Amino acid sequence: MVPFVAAIDLKKRGASNQVAEQLEKIIIDASRDGWEYVRLESVTSYVGPENGCFGIGARPGYETSKQMLVFRRP
Repeated sequence: MVPFVAAIDLKKRGASNQVAEQLEKIIIDASRDGWEYVRLESVTSYVGPENGCFGIGARPGYETSKQMLVFRRP
């Protein structure tokens, strides 16, 4: 699995094309190393709350999602 976070530059052309190009590059690089692309997965995690010192700076817990590219050896 390879984590994937798209970097989008709003000053350049379409965001969808930028994301597609980044995915394509990762998939091509991995295939050169003998890996076969399987799918893109979303992994959701829960980040626990922080109490802070005496309640100062306390933050509630929250969920976060990360995208992972799944590869396998053929």
